[in-house]
Amino acid sequence: MVAVGEIAPGFTLTSDGGKQVSLSDYRGQKVVVYFYPQAGTSGCIKQACAIRDVYADIDAQGAVVIGVSPDPLPALVKFRAKYDLPFILLSDPDHAVAEAYGAWGEKTSNGKTTVGLIRSHFAVDEGGLLVESELKVSPLTTADLALRLIGTQI
Repeated sequence: MVAVGEIAPGFTLTSDGGKQVSLSDYRGQKVVVYFYPQAGTSGCIKQACAIRDVYADIDAQGAVVIGVSPDPLPALVKFRAKYDLPFILLSDPDHAVAEAYGAWGEKTSNGKTTVGLIRSHFAVDEGGLLVESELKVSPLTTADLALRLIGTQI
């Protein structure tokens, strides 16, 4: 896993709009990269909608939010449309990007241990440095991270 103060792992993934999106496309901007397990599940809906609800403030400061999941593109398209999400959703089907960030691994839910995507978020500064990272986040804390990154509090 990458440590705070290091360059954030670069990536290029396909967006829900069918375009190739790279982290380097946003050099010069603050970026929140968040990983969520599965579009349309209750925690992922809460997380995405919390970000959506503060996105105008994030966008007004020139920052970007990128959501990443192992979901196939059709699921991302449906998720974005159903919840009117104004930010980018990327498909990481082989979870290589999640692994690079440390957001793929063992997790426990309801007493059962599995391997999969760990709900996480990462803040990247204008120069590409990782300035904050958190694994196993609550669905509602990613919106708070985004607001902290742009210097705004709820």
